[in-house]
Amino acid sequence: MSASSLPSVFLAHGSPMLALDGEAWGEAVSALGRGLPQLRAILVCSAHWEAPGPFRLSSATTPGVMHDFGGFPEALYGLDYPAPGSPDLAAEAAGLLREAGLAAELDPKRPLDHGAWVPLRYLRPGADIPVVQLSLPRPRTPGLLLAAGRALAPLRDRGVLILGSGGIVHNLGRLDWQGGTEPRPWAQAFQNWIHERLATGDEAALADWRQAPGAAESVPTSEHLDPLFVAMAANRTPPEALFAGWQLGSLSLASYTFP
Repeated sequence: MSASSLPSVFLAHGSPMLALDGEAWGEAVSALGRGLPQLRAILVCSAHWEAPGPFRLSSATTPGVMHDFGGFPEALYGLDYPAPGSPDLAAEAAGLLREAGLAAELDPKRPLDHGAWVPLRYLRPGADIPVVQLSLPRPRTPGLLLAAGRALAPLRDRGVLILGSGGIVHNLGRLDWQGGTEPRPWAQAFQNWIHERLATGDEAALADWRQAPGAAESVPTSEHLDPLFVAMAANRTPPEALFAGWQLGSLSLASYTFP
């Protein structure tokens, strides 16, 4: 794989506890990172940055991180990911979005949320590559996010890895605290539906996900699914499965590369 043919990637980030022990998911993400060519930067769209109005891009030179969760072991709050930012890439990405008719603004104060830094600790553990984060606008549609992915696709030929971070099934209200290594039936049905449509590359069918079996239970709110549309449209090829697994019955760790 050369820098002129970078994939786009969708990584599930599951529970924040993956930052302390990524287990098999962490091994798969680490292996992906080791196999990538030299990168100029990483552009990540995380489920945990929603903002009204236009797309926003973090443009701080040193973004830092936020620990945007509660009720976890103290060790988790001491973790850092001191990657540099890239004001130049933020401006470049905003320009591509605007050329496609999509409103975009720079945000010089936004730090990296855990949807970004948890998977990046495995993908690029040295924190030595600039990272820019892309917001999910409110309101939004799958069509808007697909348009954003297509607009940002040229960055793949400029050494930038486009990463969506979320989860195909993410329902905190239906967690199985008894172990949950196996998915709930509705969760598996929904994920199977998504996987089948990803395999065909049918963006229109995927955008109609609300009619899928198990959709209401699997995606009570869309923010964890939405980064998938950006990653898919940034490289319109059938994906390769990077990892398949579950946490607590209703958190999917299904992750893909779009090679």
